[in-house]
Amino acid sequence: MTTPPRPLRVAVIGAGPAGIYASDLLIRNEEVEVFVDLFEQMPAPFGLIRYGVAPDHPRIKGIVKSLHNVLDKPHLRLLGNVTVGRDVTVEELREYYDAVVFSTGAVADRELNIPGIDASGSYGAADFVGFYDGNPRFERSWDLSARSVAVIGVGNVGLDVARILAKTGDELRVTEIPDNVYESLSRNRATEVHVFGRRGPAQVKFTPQELKELDHSPTINVVVDPADIDYDAASEEARRASKSQDLVCQILEQYAIREAKEAPHTLQIHLFENPVEVLHRDGSVVGLRTERTELDGRGGVRSTGKFTDWPVQAVYRAVGYRSDAVAGVPFDFERNVIPNDGGHVLDNAGVERIPGLYATGWIKRGPVGLIGNTKSDAKETTDMLISDAVNGALEVPTFTDPEAITELLDARGVPFTTWEGWHRLDSAERALGEAEGRERKKIVDWEEMVRHAREVPVCI
Repeated sequence: MTTPPRPLRVAVIGAGPAGIYASDLLIRNEEVEVFVDLFEQMPAPFGLIRYGVAPDHPRIKGIVKSLHNVLDKPHLRLLGNVTVGRDVTVEELREYYDAVVFSTGAVADRELNIPGIDASGSYGAADFVGFYDGNPRFERSWDLSARSVAVIGVGNVGLDVARILAKTGDELRVTEIPDNVYESLSRNRATEVHVFGRRGPAQVKFTPQELKELDHSPTINVVVDPADIDYDAASEEARRASKSQDLVCQILEQYAIREAKEAPHTLQIHLFENPVEVLHRDGSVVGLRTERTELDGRGGVRSTGKFTDWPVQAVYRAVGYRSDAVAGVPFDFERNVIPNDGGHVLDNAGVERIPGLYATGWIKRGPVGLIGNTKSDAKETTDMLISDAVNGALEVPTFTDPEAITELLDARGVPFTTWEGWHRLDSAERALGEAEGRERKKIVDWEEMVRHAREVPVCI
């Protein structure tokens, strides 16, 4: 067994939870000293925790506090506002680092191939999430003129989208949303939001807390049809096997049997309804057609041949996220992941390992699982990397000076941001929020984010 004679330098691409957890495990390992440069395309870190969690979920955003503790460590350096494949190539990174770990996540919408899905008024949930979370890469305004809206998908993203659509702009103004988001939400005309899932209560992907919190808003009446509460033997087994799933079923059952709540907005969860077509007229959405399904006795569902047309003016598909390829790295375009053996990046044939390249998070396994899965996933990958280092399987990079990479970025005129820069941006957002009695108000313009992050304080 051969131990490297010097500390390792590792580039981690993507500063969301997957990248931060992988970085933490690398610098805390007890076998090899590791210094990590954490690259991020956005000017700010935290990925989907900052730009994928609904603004009215501060409990989940508390995860940022634990991520802060990792990024504060001296063996970790943040290099934001850097696009790998444009500002610096993967091949170039291999000249500056012993290893490169890809944790670029998934931010695009998974496709739903049904007729009419491209009609005007049909949206991907990821695009709407990017809008209301103030992601500078997404639209700054949103057409919310539809009075009746359909959301396809029974996971937490679909629930977030439905809840934001059913709340008032004033309810959300106390959160960190920027002014442009408030202005659009204040014009929201939706009074009915319909959430559709093709299977039953034992198969939905909600988490209990998020489902229960729907009822906390005084403006939302949550409705479930008692006819949609149905179980077969496989469904009952699913409930027994998961306390969380059993709680979800109990909450749905309570919604189904209670008296209607007085509220200006109705949010109805429809189960056993499989969306088969987006109806449109003159290119614009006028409805959603679903086919009724029934349990097949094995936990799945089968068609019944009974169709219903729901008069809606907008459709949001929340059927999952999709990862994008990274320039210069093999990619499986069917599964939308980097081919890997659990950590090592493989060639396009999925056979040979590419020395020094690794993957973790959703870009490795697909957009499934929660924070706990992300942590265990990062450990699997980093264990492989450390083992390779200890066994001398990593190539020595051409450039070993830690400042060489920042000198390259400077020479190319890349205005990269740092961890210190994040603190400056964070302070600016908190100051904007404090002026309005809020904890924070997001800065949504990309160049303004960079300006705050790179601004050098003046000493008096």
